[in-house]
Amino acid sequence: MTKPRDPPPRPAPRRAPTAAPAAPDDSRFIVHPLPSAYPKHGPPTPEDLAELAAWEREGGIGVLPRLLWPKIDHIITEDDEPVDNIFSEKQQRLLTESLYTSWAGPGEGRPFLAAANVGLFITVEFSPLVPDVMLAVDVRTHAFDLWAKEHRSFFMWHHGKAPEIVIEVVSNREGAENTRKRVRYAELGVSYYVIFDPLDQLGEGILHVFQLQGRTYVELPSRWFAEAQIGLTLWQGDYEGVTATWLRWRDAQGNLIPTGAERARAEHQRAEAERQRAETERQRAETARQRAEAERQRAEAERQRAEAERQRAETAEQQAALARDRSERLLAQLRALGIEPTNGD
Repeated sequence: MTKPRDPPPRPAPRRAPTAAPAAPDDSRFIVHPLPSAYPKHGPPTPEDLAELAAWEREGGIGVLPRLLWPKIDHIITEDDEPVDNIFSEKQQRLLTESLYTSWAGPGEGRPFLAAANVGLFITVEFSPLVPDVMLAVDVRTHAFDLWAKEHRSFFMWHHGKAPEIVIEVVSNREGAENTRKRVRYAELGVSYYVIFDPLDQLGEGILHVFQLQGRTYVELPSRWFAEAQIGLTLWQGDYEGVTATWLRWRDAQGNLIPTGAERARAEHQRAEAERQRAETERQRAETARQRAEAERQRAEAERQRAEAERQRAETAEQQAALARDRSERLLAQLRALGIEPTNGD
């Protein structure tokens, strides 16, 4: 009788795949693939090599060296398809144009980039997000050729970080502003996410401001963005002939960041007020001059009156002296004739 064989060993149960290591909380910095994944763009220059060495010394975070920029020939940076309504277009322009005409930035030597409907790419493998408005501070700005493809969109490997602020304007209930987009902007590391729902189509209020804390957004009661040194406010007013509730930038004192038209109008009003002030001053000076002239003429008339009085008195004195002289000569003549005039003569 043969000994039965031992049953074959049972395969070990398959483990569920472990989750990827958690990204650091400060996810504003991009974790880039290995440099070998990126082709070089022509022979490296000494400047390219120095930039790469500095990037490696910093731990491979921040702005990606140009040698490691990915090929983007296949990326579509603009599709030429209109996607928004007139109000949203005006709102986007109101937010971007006012920054470039009237805002000096968050501080000296801190350039910024504001854009509307521009693609936001984290890698070449994923389709971009296209915020209605975004603001990034401390980034390379317009010292480069904006027609070059690598500068037509916001490539995060080029700037080394995500924008500080992203604003989405709700046009309908299909935009996923408070669901999918909110999650994706958090994954990208956008510090502040703003949802402006002017018609309250989502039924959650007109304005929501979120701050990235860890990997998720937490709604803020404040509308001030400390990292960018700028804030937002709702403003009821007329913009380009449309009276509505608009989302506007404000400074630390609560003053609106004016548009170019508002700034020109304020400058015109200031110049007009200065002109009126100068005209009032001119009229005041003219009145004072006329008053001084009248006083001079009055003094001159008084001088002439006094002079006439003096001359009259002098004439009277001369006439009196002549009369006395004539009288004395007559008395002398009478006495010479032996006639002594009496008091009655």
